[in-house]
Amino acid sequence: MSLVITGATGHLGRLVVAGLLDAGVPAGEIAAVVRDKEKAAPLAARGVELRVADYSAPETLDGVFRAGDKVLLISGSEVGQRVAQHRAVIDAARTAGVRSLAYTGVLGGPDADFALADEHKVTEQAVLDSGLTYTFLRNGWYHENYTENLGPVLEHGAVLSSTDGGRVASASRADYAAAAVAVLTGEGHDNTAYELSGDVAWTLTEYAAEVARQSGRSIVHRPVTPEQNREILVGAGLPAPFADILVDVDAAIGRGLLARRTGDLARLIGRPTTPLADAVAVALADAPK
Repeated sequence: MSLVITGATGHLGRLVVAGLLDAGVPAGEIAAVVRDKEKAAPLAARGVELRVADYSAPETLDGVFRAGDKVLLISGSEVGQRVAQHRAVIDAARTAGVRSLAYTGVLGGPDADFALADEHKVTEQAVLDSGLTYTFLRNGWYHENYTENLGPVLEHGAVLSSTDGGRVASASRADYAAAAVAVLTGEGHDNTAYELSGDVAWTLTEYAAEVARQSGRSIVHRPVTPEQNREILVGAGLPAPFADILVDVDAAIGRGLLARRTGDLARLIGRPTTPLADAVAVALADAPK
């Protein structure tokens, strides 16, 4: 049996593999499913088995999974193509007779009524229909969704949003990776859905104030209308369909859908979730001076 991580060279996947190794899982018991073998060379150098496949090419998934494997399906990043990609992975896992499949979905699961959640909901249903033993890791928002793009904030002195004062119970990407490690290495998670989010829900005004405090600059939150938000995002170079999705997420935040705090994440990882201030500090240390 192997612990199999799909998307293992992505931001979250790399952290999960590193977390498994740090938890003492022998490298030979970890398999990384990757599209680019060269990109995964650092994993191979640590003794992790590489299994090369592409979500978008179902034939490449033949033989990637083995009977008894515990699989983590990290959701794809290509919005609009993910249902077909995920179904290919699910079908291959079922055919192989894997022990279980964990899937990284979105906070709220079937109750999440914003566009970014649609493919996740269809994927969860496909997992249920497959008959596989499952764990749903319904990840909330990442700190890094904001902190990794601090350049424009620092340049213009403003955080822009159309969240209408809504709160976000975010956590660090490393926190969500640690939850996946806990599920893959632990017991008692079969056929369970976890609603994962940070311990603290904050507003964009509070976020701007934290960036200002740590940077020593004047940073404010500037509310904009959804229409203005879309225009700004498209003007910054985002494709219009993706800009629409982000504006819709802001509307969901305004409705409180990403403020939900169940404590599931802290319980899984056995510690409080990472404070937003810590992520801001890391981002500012990495920001161009």
